[in-house]
Amino acid sequence: MIDKAKVQALVEQWLDGKEYFMTDLTVTPDDCITVEIDQAEGVWIEDCVQLSRFIEEHLSRDEEDYELEVGSAGLGQPFKVLRQWQNHVGKQVEVITADSRKLKGTLRKVTPDGITLTVRQKVQLEGKKRPTMQDVDIQLPMSEVRSGRYIIDFK
Repeated sequence: MIDKAKVQALVEQWLDGKEYFMTDLTVTPDDCITVEIDQAEGVWIEDCVQLSRFIEEHLSRDEEDYELEVGSAGLGQPFKVLRQWQNHVGKQVEVITADSRKLKGTLRKVTPDGITLTVRQKVQLEGKKRPTMQDVDIQLPMSEVRSGRYIIDFK
């Protein structure tokens, strides 16, 4: 079986000095290797090809046959690492909380401990009979966030 730590070290070596970062790495028992990378400006196919070739140069198919797939984290897919959250500050995201609430809003702040999300919701103002729609900041600790993803808007 291909050693996951060896593949991870190869990926990190290729990533060194680049804006890219790894979001996921899996190695199955039947030696299917899947590497996902991302960056703030998006992933170019040429870079996926370069990373794939780099890994292939350092793994021997004579020792173990393997299948290799290198790709991007995927637009609209759930965030897997903190840096993906950080790259989407100021953008529209959907967050699923630990208690299964779905929140949509603008991601305002990200720290390793939590996020701040600005959502539009009804607020009862003092002296008013009816609630009005207001932007409200919601702070969520990461322990209360099940998942988050970028909302693709074609407007």
